[in-house]
This record gives sequence, C-alpha cells and structure tokens, in this order.
Amino acid sequence: MADTRKVTVTLPVATLDEVRRLVEAGQATSVSGFVQHAVALALDDVAGWSLMLREALADTGGELSAQERAWADDVLGQGRDAGAA
Repeated sequence: MADTRKVTVTLPVATLDEVRRLVEAGQATSVSGFVQHAVALALDDVAGWSLMLREALADTGGELSAQERAWADDVLGQGRDAGAA
C-alpha cells in the first residue's frame, strides 16, 4: 500500500451528503475512497491539459514571449491590478 497521510477537507454539506449516498448505494467504497478517486482524476486532468498546452505551444512556435504573456495576462485579468479588485 502506498504511503498515505490523513488531511482535513471542507466540502459543502450537500456535496458530502451526495457522496455518502453513493457510498450507501455501493457506488463508492467510502467517503475517503471517493475523495481519493476524485483527486486522482483531477491530477490526471491537469496533466492532460499541461501536455496539450506544451504540444500546442510547440506547434505554434514555442513558449510565449514576455510581450505575449503580458497581453494574455491583461486580457485574462491576471495583470498587476487584478489583485487590487
């Protein structure tokens, strides 16, 4: 068995109730097992998006220049003023 560590996660009550219903119905092994599975799926999703982004950048000329990154940050609201809102 892999090393594990117990953590505290805060979920909306309705979400926890739904997970517990899935456990009671036998569709999930336990609340902990459900959360472990959900985290694994999320990590796979992030890895997939990262790979897709790397491939897209490679196909379109490589990493963004500083000017392109500044433009994207501005358009996406990630500029310096975004934290002031």
